[in-house]
Amino acid sequence: MLLTISNLSQHYGSARALDGVGFSVDKDSCTAVLGRNGAGKTTLLQTLMGLMPATGGRIELDGADITTAPPHRRARGGLGYVPQGREIFSDLSVGQNIEIVLRNHRVSEPDALRDEIVTLFPVLGEMWHRRGGDLSGGQQQQLAIGRALASRPKMLILDEPTEGIQPSIVQAIEDAIRDLKGRMAILLVEQYYDFARSVADAYVVLDRGRVVKSGKGADMERDGVADLLTV
Repeated sequence: MLLTISNLSQHYGSARALDGVGFSVDKDSCTAVLGRNGAGKTTLLQTLMGLMPATGGRIELDGADITTAPPHRRARGGLGYVPQGREIFSDLSVGQNIEIVLRNHRVSEPDALRDEIVTLFPVLGEMWHRRGGDLSGGQQQQLAIGRALASRPKMLILDEPTEGIQPSIVQAIEDAIRDLKGRMAILLVEQYYDFARSVADAYVVLDRGRVVKSGKGADMERDGVADLLTV
């Protein structure tokens, strides 16, 4: 297992955003985390990245305990994070957004990695010198994923990458996940059942901060996962 989460909790005073969450993520696979709004999905990712403190439990990445590690150490350890809202550097060019990460992480063979990113998302090469803020929302999402990949992560963490994105780019992101999951682990938070089912090797459903169901991606329909996501 690349990532192991054990009895993870995150409390806001008496409110329990995460309550004893536990699951594992295999190497070279995609695990989808699903749930209704307010289920704790984004809080889970922020806690995994160290942006919010865990109030209980344990997080292990590749055998190392990172439960109390600061965010930059988790990133250096192999977590690449694409948050909701994308958070690209809008005043910098597409190329500068990616080059900053390549330099900061001192990756081996940066030219080859740059080419891999542009091959995965050709629009980034076409708009290499354009300001990030001038890109469409879908193009910015591709840039945000490309920037996370520039750290050469062991695990790519995506928080609702299809939200508000046009169908053609949703398909490009789906194709990218299919390509990448043979080379790294992917943890995908997603509200859209059909998208998650199409790419997931495993799934976890959260409700009110607890895991209420988990299993293989191929069993999502049989397990009635869609029914757990209806309001």
